[in-house]
Amino acid sequence: METFESLVRAEFAPENTYLNTASNGLLPARTVAALHRAITLRAEGRPLGSLYEDVEAVRASFARLTGVGVDRVATGASVAEYGALIAASLPAGAEVLTSEADFSSLVNPFHMRPDLTVRAVPLERLAESVGSATALVAVSATQSADGRLADLPAVRAAARAHGARVYVDASQSAGWLPVDPEHYDFLAAVGFKWLMGPHGATFFVAPAATREFGGLTPLLAGWSAGERPWDSCYGPVTELAHAVRRFDVSPALFSYAGLRTSLELLEELGVEAVHVHDVALAERFRKGLGSLGHEPVAAPGSAIVSVPGLGHRQGELSEAGIEVSDRAGNLRAAFHLYNTTADVDRLLDVLSA
Repeated sequence: METFESLVRAEFAPENTYLNTASNGLLPARTVAALHRAITLRAEGRPLGSLYEDVEAVRASFARLTGVGVDRVATGASVAEYGALIAASLPAGAEVLTSEADFSSLVNPFHMRPDLTVRAVPLERLAESVGSATALVAVSATQSADGRLADLPAVRAAARAHGARVYVDASQSAGWLPVDPEHYDFLAAVGFKWLMGPHGATFFVAPAATREFGGLTPLLAGWSAGERPWDSCYGPVTELAHAVRRFDVSPALFSYAGLRTSLELLEELGVEAVHVHDVALAERFRKGLGSLGHEPVAAPGSAIVSVPGLGHRQGELSEAGIEVSDRAGNLRAAFHLYNTTADVDRLLDVLSA
């Protein structure tokens, strides 16, 4: 009988101590094999129909992992493109509330519209800062820079009380932190971090047709956004998809071929089990830092640990075969399913030297 450990060890054998999933996730062995198969199809000139099937399998898998209807999931290439769609839907003068220093791909599309009011507040004050003028709250579920978790239930309650919508970026959460898109108006997540897929795939969750797709206009729609894509290749698309798929962007087929197998692994393991594993490792690191006299950024329950003042040691750690990030002078370590207690202890040992 396969266990969490046996499934993981069959897929990953990194040559270094990799603690940088917040930048890029490792590819499982099955994903590397799937990419080779996809590339071979192209190289040999064979039909690519199976790669388009991968896109639909990935959409369904993400829907299952997040507990949302598949009719509410679109696939694209970046978080920013979906933020731009939301920004374009807002009326002139609308207020968008964000947290300070949130990730650029989330907040920048709103700043590109000078007729919107974009207000940034400390993350811990986000819910209390929602007011009658707020049209949208845009926030990352997990902050990229330091791993702090947004109080999403409080944000949702405050937004509902004032008639505002909520847009969640789950790029640093999907794959290890259960986040239910059903509770929010919009959600986006890239596939190359905790979902462990290749670059070039992004998910977008929006209201279904019964809620008029959240008032969004499919400004990026091409042939793949048609109800019958292969009948929508020439001239204007006469019938957009009846589901949120109308916000699809023409897919990067290799990315979805690989991502399909990565998500299959996550489904086998279960996000709840991954959550327990990842957070336990992060807590072990936090405790070890305390014994070394270092105080990490307070982010209880997060798989990302940020340590002020240690970012300058990133290069030294990399030379020692330990991959972490330097973010604004902070050392950022991110723990995922392929990491072990030995990885944590090795990082602590080098930091203690």
